[in-house]
Amino acid sequence: MSDLDAEIQEPSDVGGDDAPSIEDKPYKIIFEANKCFGAGKCAEVSKNWEMDLKSGMAKPGSYYVSEDDLDHNIRAAEVCPAKKGDGCIHVIDRRTDEEISPDPDGDGTLSVDW
Repeated sequence: MSDLDAEIQEPSDVGGDDAPSIEDKPYKIIFEANKCFGAGKCAEVSKNWEMDLKSGMAKPGSYYVSEDDLDHNIRAAEVCPAKKGDGCIHVIDRRTDEEISPDPDGDGTLSVDW
């Protein structure tokens, strides 16, 4: 277990303290940018994702999303081919701290590879 694994206990531990209220934006994006190889599938299916031509990688417009933006962000996580199809985009329900997508283990645990 790395030091980072020991420090991060819950998905809500990832990110800054400047998050909008859970009531306004109950979903959080955790993006493993170091695993992105620029396939661009996320940007094809979600208005929240765009390809950064300078870096050749994707980037989200926002790391916090509302119910209105949930479906296309879930789709972006589902189509990401990184990590042998497990994806590097993770959609988290901030109310429960469970991973909604891609959730490869089917149990809501955060599936990041730090």
